[in-house]
Order: sequence, then C-alpha cells, then structure tokens
Amino acid sequence: MSTSPQAVYCPVWRRLVAMVYDLLAVVAIVMMVGYVCQRITGGELIHTGAHTDIPWWYQPLQGLVVAAYFVISWMRGGHTLGMRAWRLRLTREDGSRIALGQAIIRVLVAGAPILLLSLATWSGTRFALWAVVAGWAIWFGVGLFDRRHRAIHDMVARTEIRRIL
Repeated sequence: MSTSPQAVYCPVWRRLVAMVYDLLAVVAIVMMVGYVCQRITGGELIHTGAHTDIPWWYQPLQGLVVAAYFVISWMRGGHTLGMRAWRLRLTREDGSRIALGQAIIRVLVAGAPILLLSLATWSGTRFALWAVVAGWAIWFGVGLFDRRHRAIHDMVARTEIRRIL
C-alpha cells in the first residue's frame, strides 16, 4: 500500500478502463439484490403486462447498495476492484486516506448524471440515455484539462486518483 513520495496522477484513460472492471462488479451486485428481492417477494417483485409495475422502493434500494459498494471500497482500502486491478488509489489532495463525508459526496456527484434518465418521460429513452452519456463525458472530460487529471466529482469532494508504483 505504499505510494511514491511524489504523486503520480492517474490519466483519464486508465480511470475509464478501471471503471469497466467496476461495471462488472456493479452488474453482479445489482443481480444479487434483484435475486434477493425476488426471493423475499415470492417472485412478485415486478409485474408485467400492459404496464410494467416496479415497487417504489426497488430502484432506490439498488442505488443505495451500489453506492455502498463504492463508499465501503474507498473507505477500506482506497480502491474498488477495478482500481485495484489497475493499481489506482483514491486519496485526499494531500495523499492521505479520504473521510466518509468525502466518499459520500464523491459518489453522489459522480452519480448525478443518472438523474438525466428522468428525461425519458418527456423526450424518450434514447435521448435520456445519450444525455447520461454526455453528462459523464463532461464529468470525466474535465480531467483531460486538469493538471492532476481530476474529474468533477474529485474536484467537489477534494479527492484525486493516484497510481500506485
């Protein structure tokens, strides 16, 4: 868990590749939560027909569990599964471990573009999905111009991703 005395900031491309690894973990988590919820409700979680009916609590529960994965991972070792594979660590700006408040702020700001999915009601699903992609492109695109390669959620939470040497 040692890092170089001189900070080696993580380029955006490396962060995005680590995110692909984390996406696999998130899909597994979402599937497990769905399975447990289906078992608890006796297979009656989602009703389909002329209109799909999903309980009001299901999507917030999924979001909460996924957010908990990130917060717990960052608090325990400073990295998620994808970050560990690519030898990356989340730190404060001074290189120390992040605080719980920073982790929560970071996950909320990083997930904010998902709120653009609410546009689907008025503009259609395709537009809403592209809006989310554009939102995250802006979030991470800022890192291409920042000296320390920070995304918007890093700037707001006062964190940064460093390479482990």
